[in-house]
Amino acid sequence: MKYLHFVTLLLAAGVSTAAYAQDLDAYKKHVEVLSSEAMEGRGYVNDGVLKAERYIVDEYRKAGVDDILLQPFTIDINTFPGNTDMSVDGRKLCPGDDFLVREYSAAAKGHYKLVYIDTLGYDGAAWMKKLSSPKYKDYYGVLDLGARRQCKEFRENGDWNKLPLAGMIYKWSDPLKFYKAAGERVSQKPVLWVSNDFPTDARSIDVDIENEFRPAYESHNVIARVKGERSDSTFVVVGHYDHLGHFGRDMYYPGVNDNASGVAAMLTLAKYFAANKPRFDVVFISFAGEEAGLRGSSYYAEHQAFPVDNIKYVVNLDMIGDNAPEQYCEVSDAGEAGFALMKEINAERGFFTHFDRGALASNSDHYPFAELGVPCIGFIQEGGDCFAYYHTHRDDMEHAIYDTYPKIFSLIVELFGRL
Repeated sequence: MKYLHFVTLLLAAGVSTAAYAQDLDAYKKHVEVLSSEAMEGRGYVNDGVLKAERYIVDEYRKAGVDDILLQPFTIDINTFPGNTDMSVDGRKLCPGDDFLVREYSAAAKGHYKLVYIDTLGYDGAAWMKKLSSPKYKDYYGVLDLGARRQCKEFRENGDWNKLPLAGMIYKWSDPLKFYKAAGERVSQKPVLWVSNDFPTDARSIDVDIENEFRPAYESHNVIARVKGERSDSTFVVVGHYDHLGHFGRDMYYPGVNDNASGVAAMLTLAKYFAANKPRFDVVFISFAGEEAGLRGSSYYAEHQAFPVDNIKYVVNLDMIGDNAPEQYCEVSDAGEAGFALMKEINAERGFFTHFDRGALASNSDHYPFAELGVPCIGFIQEGGDCFAYYHTHRDDMEHAIYDTYPKIFSLIVELFGRL
């Protein structure tokens, strides 16, 4: 009877299939704007993350939330705003497809020979001794990351930065991915990643890659609140709005799935709850700095705008723009009761075939809350078609998928009404 009563309330409030379709239109618009070239990949080149912040604040205001708070914090970041040119034996390579840099890489410029580190019959100590020769000062070492044991031994046999080598090139699997938005340091020498198509017999490279280290860059967590009938408890919806930004002047990472999809859902949920007063306060926290290592959410956990003791449940929306029939999630120890209710709701409504529960890990913004003992769940779509483009510049509108959004939207509305 409780479930039937809640559905009646939803229908009375005008939440029907048609209403969800209208929300889907707004959702698509937010995704398109947040992933547009104007947002600069929501990174730190050309202050893309600040442009995204302004859009989110404006949209929360339009949604009719009661309070908006900007929480500042700073990070040190290494960026690549200028030249990103590389060629091998005179053949120009394509940035983002053929090569990338590690986020902490130093700048690189010049013509260099190549020395391939043999991973068959590998002897790490012997290679370290060989590469200690001064003749390798104009060489880049090339090492296949697919040979994991050899790579590990190479690093453990000594600090390659102390070798005369001008830099290192690591061959990586396709597609190449930027794993963090920005490095918090700059390495002594350049560190490049190349695709598996990089030739095994090339003789030389020409590189011109510019970096800019920006210490104490100020970002903001955007916090919005919709007041409920009661304020003694709070539901919290979180998701990061930053992404990988630029690699060079012209190439940016749109981040449609990661995580324009999650932020767009938060904006439509804020509008819904502003028009349909919830039982308890609902707080929305759009975090910056996630792609730099959960910096925004970790800062919030140490400087809480709303006491965590009052939180009934935290839902993290990260990469929900996909089409997997199941839903991957991570649940904190304190979140078991809420998760049980979600499974009950899902069984009644048939949103997903099942919840694919993974081990709790420090991979997204629910983790700092879990560390504080807060009931929380992290939703991350990993099994759909869009996940193939994770952290590549092809996570774009051409590959946008909207299947998961209506399910997550409905699940959260029902969860907050019944928990």
